[in-house]
Amino acid sequence: MNFQHTEDRRMLADTLNRFVTEQYGFDTRDRIACSPEGFSSELWNRFAELGIIGALFDETDGGFGGSGFDIAVVFESLGRGLVVEPFLDTLIVGQALTRGGDETQKAALGDLIAGAKIVALAHGEPDGHYEHSRVTTRAERNGNTWMLNGAKAVVQQGENASLFLVSARTNGADDAEAGITLFLVPREAAGVSVRGYRKIDGGRAAEVTFDNVALGGDALLGTAGEGFATLEYAISFGVLALCAEAVGAMDVAKDYTLEYLRTRKQFGVPIGSFQALQHRMADLLLEIEQARSAVINAAAALGAERTVRERAVSAAKYSIGRIGTLVAEECIQLHGGIGMTWELPLAHYAKRLVMIDHQLGDEDHHLERFIALGRA
Repeated sequence: MNFQHTEDRRMLADTLNRFVTEQYGFDTRDRIACSPEGFSSELWNRFAELGIIGALFDETDGGFGGSGFDIAVVFESLGRGLVVEPFLDTLIVGQALTRGGDETQKAALGDLIAGAKIVALAHGEPDGHYEHSRVTTRAERNGNTWMLNGAKAVVQQGENASLFLVSARTNGADDAEAGITLFLVPREAAGVSVRGYRKIDGGRAAEVTFDNVALGGDALLGTAGEGFATLEYAISFGVLALCAEAVGAMDVAKDYTLEYLRTRKQFGVPIGSFQALQHRMADLLLEIEQARSAVINAAAALGAERTVRERAVSAAKYSIGRIGTLVAEECIQLHGGIGMTWELPLAHYAKRLVMIDHQLGDEDHHLERFIALGRA
């Protein structure tokens, strides 16, 4: 297999890396992440103008990329800058629209790619775990209207989203794959309540509740009761994106640590000359390359049939969860006490790596899932 990116992808990566370096330095990122909005609408529009959002979608949907490797290139660069703008949910909701939406619903992709509309996935629930099929939010049909009731947890940028992709159960047991239905719910719909809060790794999320929200038939995405396949498919894109983002963050944490080992002196010599620290750093570099290989494998499998795709993304997420935590711990320890200080960018990269493990399923969940899919 040829692991070299195409010229177009290399140009995309160069453009995005340069933009992040010049326009999204750590001080800028920290200010944006701690702001009341939790992201910058100005920079979001500039990302859109550069075509970064469009790179996440196929040409037939108005983009100019959409493959697993296009997504990996974009999110690896975003991970290098700890970018907090809502790329992840834009990708997930956009892919759900491409797979399950009708022509009218797919027309919204243009606004997503242009950065004109903020969307959010509202799937995880307060009492749920990571299983895609665990849905207790209910939607009941009353003539031509659906009545939606329930609560969703950790909805990324929920305060700023104008549209939610909501999973609800229309029949079946709470953990059954059959009976899940997807709805597109406007933020301003009567009965929708949003409570926002800051995330520990920067940016904002929200708890969203639905109290007798009346939805017309045009809010239904796909066929009632058959939304699980679309949900799983869209989330697999998000898992790959998170894994690629983690690799970008690992590379920066590694570079910070190597620079520190070369400059910090003890007994009159750089501490990087100590053999014990050299061995630890060499082991860490090997682990990061293993993580990179797992992302490459997942990107290559994204267009494959369901079992191959889902096993590949779960394998990558398991590897990223384990290695990301290791990178965070080792880089902080190799920095000594200074590695814990909030003023040092490394601490933020370490925190983000740990939190990525908990988004869309942690390493334990994806290891179990990988094994279960192998038995299917």
